[in-house]
Amino acid sequence: MTETKKDRPWLIRTYAGHSTASASNALYRGNLAKGQTGLSVAFDLPTQTGYDSDHVLARGEVGKVGVPVCHLGDMRVLFDQIPLDQMNTSMTINATAPWLLSLYIAVAEEQGADISTLQGTVQNDLIKEYLSRGTYICPPKPSLRMIADVAEYCYSHVPKWNPMNVCSYHLQEAGATPEQELAFALATGQAVLDELRPRVPAEDFPALVSRISFFVNAGIRFVTEMCKMRAFVDLWDEICENRYGVKDPKFRRFRYGVQVNSLGLTEQQPENNVYRILIEMLAVTLSKKARARAVQLPAWNEALGLPRPWDQQWSMRMQQILAFETDLLEYDDLFDGNPAVDRKVEELKAGARAELANLDSMGGAVAAIDYMKSRLVDSNADRLNRIEAGETVVIGVNRFTASEPSPLLTGDGGIMVVDPAVEEEQIARLQSWRSERDEAAVAKALESLREAAVTGANIMPPSIAAAKAGVTTGEWAEEMRRAHGTYRGPTGVSRGVSNKTEGLDDIRSMVDLVSDKLGRRLNFLVGKPGLDGHSNGAEQIAFRARDCGMDITYDGIRLTPAEIVARVKENDSHVLGLSILSGSHLPLVRDVLARLQEDGLGHVPVIVGGIIPDEDAEALRAAGVARVYTPKDFELNSIMLDIVRLADPASVAAE
Repeated sequence: MTETKKDRPWLIRTYAGHSTASASNALYRGNLAKGQTGLSVAFDLPTQTGYDSDHVLARGEVGKVGVPVCHLGDMRVLFDQIPLDQMNTSMTINATAPWLLSLYIAVAEEQGADISTLQGTVQNDLIKEYLSRGTYICPPKPSLRMIADVAEYCYSHVPKWNPMNVCSYHLQEAGATPEQELAFALATGQAVLDELRPRVPAEDFPALVSRISFFVNAGIRFVTEMCKMRAFVDLWDEICENRYGVKDPKFRRFRYGVQVNSLGLTEQQPENNVYRILIEMLAVTLSKKARARAVQLPAWNEALGLPRPWDQQWSMRMQQILAFETDLLEYDDLFDGNPAVDRKVEELKAGARAELANLDSMGGAVAAIDYMKSRLVDSNADRLNRIEAGETVVIGVNRFTASEPSPLLTGDGGIMVVDPAVEEEQIARLQSWRSERDEAAVAKALESLREAAVTGANIMPPSIAAAKAGVTTGEWAEEMRRAHGTYRGPTGVSRGVSNKTEGLDDIRSMVDLVSDKLGRRLNFLVGKPGLDGHSNGAEQIAFRARDCGMDITYDGIRLTPAEIVARVKENDSHVLGLSILSGSHLPLVRDVLARLQEDGLGHVPVIVGGIIPDEDAEALRAAGVARVYTPKDFELNSIMLDIVRLADPASVAAE
């Protein structure tokens, strides 16, 4: 009897980082001891958007959704006792990717590593940031150039490193259909390769193509998602061969990592999320032809807040059971020759090719950013409409809602809460770092960085020198802002009413009635204070409010409380809605409320939406917030009725 040769399992990761570099380092070493085979670093929002922890925009955001890394000292602590030349590290970082990779390289050199042996990935995909995640800094063209700078540098100096991870994950989170996810991601890959091709000799280009990887999402529609991955494999192979002339099949291989869908995780009956995560993982592991190279799974409680170490361990064990207990890795592809699978794959490929041709006709991904954003907002509206109508079934949300209390929701609420003192401690460490560094060396490093940014020289060498000199994340990013300017991405929400007004007649009539009482059209301002770039909820609230007949104001992401209050005053808004998903709701909302009072606008009702624990919701209401909404409040029309009632002078008088 011949022994079956098993395939190697994929890299097993958990996406992790919080509070401080030292706390995250302890978490990483604990996860590695439990059998994790690669690291996946989550950075906090100030680090992602290029601000130091003591910047005004960083208030309330430090250490919340990831680890703060302000300088080489933070990076040194983050990877203490973790030999980087033996590690495969994924860093989910985009606008500041050149900088964080520079810090990583500097730490590796301090450890004595040969940097040519380093393995890992920086996401480094700015196009999807404009479309869905919002952590961009500079406009598209210079951002694309910096992506290419990283790829060119890695090709020459860190050849085993993936310099760019085309990320379709957040496209699906923003509502993309499978065809849109395929097309928009592949168009991004083409934009990057078009930028890279002139930078290297023609004979070296195929090898550079092979270093571009992808980071995808797998949703609950198992068969469709598995077929989508097979379509990705075929289409990327087709693009590499036909568009770029890559002859060697190994250089055309579609290499991807995955985190399965967090959008579909529910606050209601959250224990059901374990099953959702498992089913979604199967979509990216069962088909050998389209199997992920690395998998990281969310935790069952991410719709509630920050997972605890045990929650992450549970998701990691799910991967390990599939990889090491089952016989999955002993077999060839289970779906080859399946007529239903073949039909679906061809259908997805045809839809993606049509959308790719459409994007090409517009000049490619960079030129089509506004178009792609508006399409995602429309698709997300359709998705929510189907859930509200019951056409898309979500167990525990719109079907089978009766439930026993969950024993998993223990005294800590089933989540980890970051101590507010973390921010002050991080700021103190940052100030100490600044006071102890060689200011002359910092000034010289910043001058070299500025010159490279302005002249178009590769940004990586001066960034690495700046990292070693003690430059901070905010200082690096400020040089990029000075050289290239800042950018405000499209919101995807036009002021004109859409064609999705069916079923809204009663609410539209109420809006008209209340507007008559107010003497002008009801104005609803949607604001996103802080650095949170998860704009999907805010966009859909603004989209529905507009279709209900309100005069809406939505200026997009990353506004200070002062800017939001100024807009309320300018518009004489009747209701203010704040959207915050990063966990920074308490300090930011309190700041907004205080500023409204100072400006004589304390009468304006404030509603807040986000991932907000019950005790925080109580605190917000006690502070003066009129309504608090969390992911369980999926019926947008109920929220619209609340807005109308809050704006109604008769309702206000009755209260």
